[in-house]
Amino acid sequence: MNTTYNTFNEILVGLFNEIMSIEEKAVITDEFKDISNNDMHIIEAIGKDEPKNMSTVAKSMRVTVGTLTIAINNLVKKAYVNRERSEKDRRVVLISLTEKGVRAFDHHKSFHDEMVKATVEGLNDDDKDVLVRGLSNLSNFFKSYMERS
Repeated sequence: MNTTYNTFNEILVGLFNEIMSIEEKAVITDEFKDISNNDMHIIEAIGKDEPKNMSTVAKSMRVTVGTLTIAINNLVKKAYVNRERSEKDRRVVLISLTEKGVRAFDHHKSFHDEMVKATVEGLNDDDKDVLVRGLSNLSNFFKSYMERS
C-alpha cells in the first residue's frame, strides 16, 4: 500500500474512534451535564427555527419515531424541549427548543464552528475545494453504504 493511503486510513480511523468522545468532553459541560452527546444531537436536529414534527426529526437522525419519543420525553422532563400538538392537525406532535435548549444548541454549534475553523486554518481556496470534494466523497460513500444496508 502506498504512504498516502496509509496516512488517510490512519487519520480517518483515528477521527472515527475519537470524535464522539472528544465532542462529548467538549460539549457536555457543567451546565449541560444532565444530557448525553446523543441528546445534544437531537437538540441540533430540532434546531432553533420553526417547531418540527417528530417524523421530520426522526428521519433526519435516521431513527424511528418511537426511539426519538423516548429521548424527547427525557429532554422535555429536563426542560430542553417543548412538545405540543399542531393546531392544524391534532395528531401531529411538534417539538421545539426551550430557552435552555437554545443555549445547548448554541453551545454545541460553537464547538462545531471551532472544529471547522481549525480544519480549514492555513488552507488556501484550492486546498479548501479539494478538502470539500474529499469529504463529499466520504459522505456519499456513507450514504450509499447505508442505502445498501
